[in-house]
Amino acid sequence: MAKLWQTDASARLDPTVESFLSSIVVDSRLVFEDIECSQAHAIMLGEQGIIPRQDASALVDELAKIRKELEADTLSVDQNAEDVHSFLEDELTRRLGDAGKSIHAGRSRNDQVATAFKLHVRNACRATRALAKNALAACLDLAETNIETLMPGYTHLQRAQPVTLAHHVLAWCAGFERDIGRLADAAARADESPLGAGALAGSGLSVDRERTAGLIGFARVSMNTMDAVADRDAAVEYAAAAATLMTHLSRASEDIVLWASSEYGFVSILPTASTGSSIMPQKRNPDPAELIRGKAGRVFGNLQALLVMEKGIPYAYNRDLQEDKALFFEIEEAVNGALGAFAVLVKSLVPNVARMRVALDGGYLEATDVAEYLVKLGVPFRTAYQASKLLVQRCVEENKSLRAIAQIDLEVHEAFGRVGVSAEELVRYLDPQACVARRMQTGGPAPLRVREQIRRLRDWLETES
Repeated sequence: MAKLWQTDASARLDPTVESFLSSIVVDSRLVFEDIECSQAHAIMLGEQGIIPRQDASALVDELAKIRKELEADTLSVDQNAEDVHSFLEDELTRRLGDAGKSIHAGRSRNDQVATAFKLHVRNACRATRALAKNALAACLDLAETNIETLMPGYTHLQRAQPVTLAHHVLAWCAGFERDIGRLADAAARADESPLGAGALAGSGLSVDRERTAGLIGFARVSMNTMDAVADRDAAVEYAAAAATLMTHLSRASEDIVLWASSEYGFVSILPTASTGSSIMPQKRNPDPAELIRGKAGRVFGNLQALLVMEKGIPYAYNRDLQEDKALFFEIEEAVNGALGAFAVLVKSLVPNVARMRVALDGGYLEATDVAEYLVKLGVPFRTAYQASKLLVQRCVEENKSLRAIAQIDLEVHEAFGRVGVSAEELVRYLDPQACVARRMQTGGPAPLRVREQIRRLRDWLETES
């Protein structure tokens, strides 16, 4: 059958060019969205008297049959078609004759593809958001069972201050909460219909754009017909949100890779989310976490490709935009796969509570608490800082912990004594559990605050639609 745009079937494209222009392999994924949008368009055409109502009903019914056949695998998208939109119109024409040919009245492939793709993007925002909420919920479960599990917090990969495993995992959750919000924002902005914008200037027929938008389930119509067919902001916004989300997944995965290493030994990973070595029987590898890190690069690259694709094309539609779907679908698959795997990975973590607690005994993580203790006694912070630093230096020289202050040489002990420091009281003050419990600021690691954070996030998950 001739292409939709051909008037002379004998004037054929070179096969190489025809193959190059074809998008059917990629955009066949939009077949169900295109059916939904085409049904809405047919209903509107009948209501507006643009085509006979019986033809409109026949089109809607036949599109429903095509959908069922595709779902049942008794019909497949013809891979020789130019694109999925051509396939559907050809199929309708084959089945209904002239009624099938009438489906394209009042629309162009430009607004047709823009509408089907925008519907897909909006739904993708919602689906990825649901997966992100599942990943967040898995993290909250891990945090809730480890509110009192002490561990070192790190800066520059150096042990810094005592925290808890729950507090660290809630740092992941904070990023995921923002990601979920970004996806909600992207879905809201994608919730508008380009249908009826035509090639770029609308239609001289009595097309009712608001009616088709309502039938499809869009919240509104796009407000400029030229922008409607040129706009791919929704795809870019999803890609940007996905890239930020993958950044957070990758960073959390890096934490897990480190924690699962022999050098850290903070967690082990159940066989549900780790693999063995083909040659080293003793190995368990955190492969899901590593592959999430790898997939992040693919998402970042495709976001960049989407932006570069769009930046230089004039308004309105240009064939460059055909590339948007392949890039988008790769992003969608990567981020959704990563979210699903991450949720399983988190559920498969087995914390080594003893190993994390032992790690607090090296590195002088209580040094800041020494300085703050002196501040409470009226010592200016910079002086208190220098005193704490001197104490750490002496501890290093004598190979003792800060909590062994009573055993430190006389000079340092007397210096602290002059400002009223009791060695026994300071030892109690520097207990890691006490250090964590004192940090009661909003968002801090104190168990009371951590429980509040978990409760707030659980309530938010329940109320977020």
